[in-house]
Amino acid sequence: MKDKRRRAVPASTRAGPVPVETELKLALDPAAAATLARHPALKALKRGRARNARLVATYFDTVDGDLAAAGIGLRLRREGNHVVQTVKGPAGSDRTVGMGSRAEYEWPVTSARLDPLRFATTPFRRVLGKAEQRGLAARFVTDYVRTSIPLTFPDSTMATLCIDIGEIRTDDGGPLVRAPLHEIELELEAGDPLRLFELAQLLAQTLPLTLEPASKAERGYRLREPATLAPVRAFDADLDKSATASEAFAAIIRACLAQIEGNATGLCGDDDPEWIHQMRIGVRRLRACLSLGRAAFPAAQLEPLRVELRWLAQSLGPTRDLDVFVTSTLPAFKTALARGSGAGPLDGALRSLVARARRQRTLARSAARAAVSSSRFVRLMLAAAALAAQPAGGNATEPAPEFDVRTDSARDFARPLLKRRHRQLLELGHDLAHAQPAARHAARLAAKKLRYATEFFAPLFPRKRTRDYRRALAVLQEELGLWNDAAVAAGLAAAISGAESAVAAAFSGAAAAAGAAREESLTQAWDAFAKVSTFWTRH
Repeated sequence: MKDKRRRAVPASTRAGPVPVETELKLALDPAAAATLARHPALKALKRGRARNARLVATYFDTVDGDLAAAGIGLRLRREGNHVVQTVKGPAGSDRTVGMGSRAEYEWPVTSARLDPLRFATTPFRRVLGKAEQRGLAARFVTDYVRTSIPLTFPDSTMATLCIDIGEIRTDDGGPLVRAPLHEIELELEAGDPLRLFELAQLLAQTLPLTLEPASKAERGYRLREPATLAPVRAFDADLDKSATASEAFAAIIRACLAQIEGNATGLCGDDDPEWIHQMRIGVRRLRACLSLGRAAFPAAQLEPLRVELRWLAQSLGPTRDLDVFVTSTLPAFKTALARGSGAGPLDGALRSLVARARRQRTLARSAARAAVSSSRFVRLMLAAAALAAQPAGGNATEPAPEFDVRTDSARDFARPLLKRRHRQLLELGHDLAHAQPAARHAARLAAKKLRYATEFFAPLFPRKRTRDYRRALAVLQEELGLWNDAAVAAGLAAAISGAESAVAAAFSGAAAAAGAAREESLTQAWDAFAKVSTFWTRH
C-alpha cells in the first residue's frame, strides 16, 4: 500500500442527516473477559441479558490502499446467516483516548458480495466510486466472538458494552499473517458520551485495561505493512474561529492527550529519547491548559487531574534530563576538555560520572515505562478525556461573573489572557542577558507559559498575524532553554558526583561559560521579541 496523506472528503457531498457511531475502545487481557462480564459496576446498568455472537468481517480496498488513505472503511460482516455491508467515514476531530465519532452507513445484503449501488447514498461516493473503478479486493479479516451487554445509565443514556475476543488475519492472497484481537468497546446508542468515560474509569480500577488508539481496520492494514511509528509532536487544536471558550478548551485538551497517547507505545518499546521528550511536552501542555481551565471547570474535577499529571511529569522528568546529559552534555563536555588542557586529573572522575549517569538513566527509563504501562496512567488519560467530553462552565475554580465560557467566544477569553502574559514577560526581560539566574529563570517560565497560551489560541486568529509572533517567542524560549539546560547539567553532575567534587566544579564553570557565550544571541532574541507585533489586538 502506498504511503498517502489522508484526503478530506468534501462536506458538499453530504445529503441529509449523517448516522454517527460513537464508541470508546480499550484493550483487554483475554483472561479478564469473564471477570468483566460479571463486574459489579455493570450489575445496576444491565437492561437485558448478554448475547454472544461470532462476527466475521472482510475489509476491502484497492491494492494501493485508496480507501485507507482517505480514512474510509469498507467491509462485509457476517453474523450467523445475516450479512451487512458497512461504510465508515474518517474519525472526527473529537477523537481522543480510545473514543471517536465517525459517520457509519450500514445495509443488509443478500450475498457475501459488495453492492456498489449503495456507495452513492454516502458522502464518500466519489472516493468509493474511484476505488471501485480501480478494483476493490479483500485485504484482511476480523474474526471474533462478541459478547454484547446492553446498558442503561441513571440519566437514561443507553449504550452497549462489547467484549471482542478473536483475531485479525490477512486475506489478500499473500502469506497468512495473524494478530490477536482482545478489546472492549462501549458503543453509545443515545445520551451523554461522558457516561462511557465514567464507566471505563470504574472498570480500569480493577481490570487490566490498556489504551487502544487504533481501530480494527488500522490494525488490519498494519498486518501486511507495519506502521512506521514516529514520535508525535505538539500540534494546534482544531478550533473554529467562532468557537466558545468551552469548545476551545475541549479541543485543546484533546490535542494534548493525542500527543501523550501517541508517544506511549514508543516510549515503552523503544530507547529513542524523543519519545519521552515529546510525551513530556504533551504533559506540560496539558498541565498548562488545565491551569488556564480554572475559569472553566470546577475545582473538584481539575485538582485530582492536576495531581495525577504532576505524578506523570515527575515520572518522565528524570529520564529526559539524563537523556540530554548522557547523549549531549557529557560528549560536548569531554570534547571541550580535549580541545583545552585535556581531562588530566578529571579523567578518572569523568569516567565514573559517565558510568553512574548511564546506570541512573537506565533506572529512570524503567521507572518511566512502568508509570506509562500502569493502570494509573490509563485512569489518568480517561479522566482527562472525560473532562473534554463534557460541557465546561458552572462552579468554576476561578469564577468570572462577567464571562461565561459556555456561550462567550474563545477569542474574547484569549485576548486579555495573552495580553497579560505578554506584559508579564516584558516586565521580566530587562537586560536579560546579564540578569541573575533567578531572574532569568523567572523569565524562562513566563516565556513558556506565554508560548503555551499562544499555541493554544493562535488558531482562533489569522495565521499571518500569528506567524511572526510565534516564531520570535519560540526563538526566545529556545535561548532561555539552552541556558537552563546548562544549569540542569551542572546540577546533575553535582548530584551524581557530589557537590564538592572536582567534576561538579568543572561543570559549574562550564555552565557559567555557556551562559556568557550566549549573551549576545539571547539579547538578539529578546530584542526581536520585544519588537514583534501582537496578533490578538482588535483591528
